[in-house]
Amino acid sequence: MNNRLLTIRVGLFFLLGLALLWVTYESLSGGRVFRAKGYTLVARFNNLKGLHDGDDILMAGVRIGSVARTRLANGRAEADLTIDPEIAIADDAVATIAQSSLLGTNHLEVTVGTPGAPRLPPKGELKTRESVDINEVIAKIGSLGDRLDKLATQIGDGLGGTGPGGGLFARLDKLVTDNGPKLTETISNLQDITAKIREGNGTLGRLVNDPKLHDELLASIGEIKSAAGDARTFIADARSVVDEVKSGKGAIGALLYDEQTAANIRTAMKNLRDVSDKLNSGQGTLGRLISDDSLFREAQGTLSKVNRAVDSLSDQGPITAVGVAAQTLF
Repeated sequence: MNNRLLTIRVGLFFLLGLALLWVTYESLSGGRVFRAKGYTLVARFNNLKGLHDGDDILMAGVRIGSVARTRLANGRAEADLTIDPEIAIADDAVATIAQSSLLGTNHLEVTVGTPGAPRLPPKGELKTRESVDINEVIAKIGSLGDRLDKLATQIGDGLGGTGPGGGLFARLDKLVTDNGPKLTETISNLQDITAKIREGNGTLGRLVNDPKLHDELLASIGEIKSAAGDARTFIADARSVVDEVKSGKGAIGALLYDEQTAANIRTAMKNLRDVSDKLNSGQGTLGRLISDDSLFREAQGTLSKVNRAVDSLSDQGPITAVGVAAQTLF
């Protein structure tokens, strides 16, 4: 009877141990022992940065698979990924290695991708993006610290005077010591200048202390501004006149740019030249008057006869005057 009870107890402990092993395995495997393993994708990186077999693959914080195997191929690190069969991954999704905790464990983070994009087929290659390694960041911070330490040392040497020419403070002290009298004289001169300005001496002193001179200066500046405005207005008017001339408006514009007006002017000049040539050659009545002296003498003789006739008329009666005038003229 005791042997039977002992056998039952041993059997119960054995079953309890199997149950504990089962629960532990289910917990470590994520409860996917009897589920389908899913399909395989390949992700290639320059450095897996501590990604190991069995690490989780997350999408939007949800576990969608695990890393099946890692290896080196063609100088790059490759990871075979086992994705749950009900999860479809878009062909533009990108995988990056992310840190899971401060203890150094990593996981693979996959973006959702574009909705409606074609899905990656089994054994397809998943796009990847290199992530920042915390070890590299710590190494860079360490090197930056070394550089800052060297820079602080150099600044200390430059200020403290451990260099061959002495530090900055030593050079400043030497500069002040060597040029002390000159600095004192310069300060004294500046004091004299400021005193004169305060008393109103010189142009600058009058400008500072005399309100009338200040007002006159402001008035002069106003006049200069007004003259500048008038000059701008004149330039604008001149520019508008030039534009009108260029466009052929007005007499000057017509003379410069109107071909018909220019042709008319050329014709008028030619006519004037022809008339002057005829006058010079004695053609026509006006030409004969200008160049023929006999016509002038005849006209002068006729005027003399008229004068004599008028003088005779004043001494005789009307009828006799008519007869005398006719006899004189004809």
